[in-house]
Formats: sequence, structure tokens, C-alpha cells
Amino acid sequence: MADIKYYSAEGLQKLKDELHHMIAVERPAVSNAIAEARDKGDLSENAEYDAAKEAQSHLEAKILKLQETIANARLLDESRIDTSKVLLLSKVEFENLAMKKKMTYEIVPENEANLKQGKISINSPIAKGLLGKSVGDVAEITVPAGKMKLKITNITR
Repeated sequence: MADIKYYSAEGLQKLKDELHHMIAVERPAVSNAIAEARDKGDLSENAEYDAAKEAQSHLEAKILKLQETIANARLLDESRIDTSKVLLLSKVEFENLAMKKKMTYEIVPENEANLKQGKISINSPIAKGLLGKSVGDVAEITVPAGKMKLKITNITR
């Protein structure tokens, strides 16, 4: 059975761009390296040829895996996201009650998480604690440093 994963439109486009780059840029570069190594003569003791063929094998495996991932990807319909409670792709603004600090994170699929961009994985402790909550709710979340109380102040898309 195929491993179906959900993506935002942005996340799926990144995968498609990566695949295009592998096919349009990396594949021809590896083919050129093989051709250059082949031109150097005896293939039985040609380390450059062996390395180029191995690089080609790895690249083709990556391309196949990425094509499979894209084929099994499902796009999340962001227009239908309910902002009355925290869900996947919700942008959640909350206040850490102990530190009196406001933070905003977007809850994204595991493979799109990027803390620098304010995107946390749906499988993270914070996201799990916020899921299903509404504006005004206080989520008590256990993290490695202890318990945090987060008061949800806004939910958007």
C-alpha cells in the first residue's frame, strides 16, 4: 500500500521543483561525468567512471522515490480550513502564560516543519497540545523542560 502524505500547496510545489531540478540539471550532469570518464579509456580500472555510475544510481533512486512521493501526495484544501479551532495548517497565536510571551506558529505536516519559518510539525508536543482547542482555551502541554500553559489568542489560516 502506498504511503499517502498530506501537503500544503507550497510544500507540494517544493517537491515538484526538487524533482524538476534532479531531472533537468543533476541527471544531465551525471551523464556528462559518465561520458567524460568513458572517454578516458579502459573502464575496468577507471575510478572516475565507477564513481559517476554510482552517483547516477543514487540519483535515479532519489528520482524514483520523489516521483512516488509526489504520486501519493494529497493536497490539503486550505480554503476549507475551519478557523474556529486549531487544525492542521492553522496559524495559531498564543501566549505562554508563565513567561508572558506571545508566539505564533503554523501547524504543518511533518515533512514541511521549519522552526525558522514558524512552522511546527503536527506531531510536535506543542502542536498536539493545541489541536482542537479554540480561541481563549488554555492548553497545558508537557515538554522536556516541564509543563507549559499556552493561552490561544488567535487562529487564522
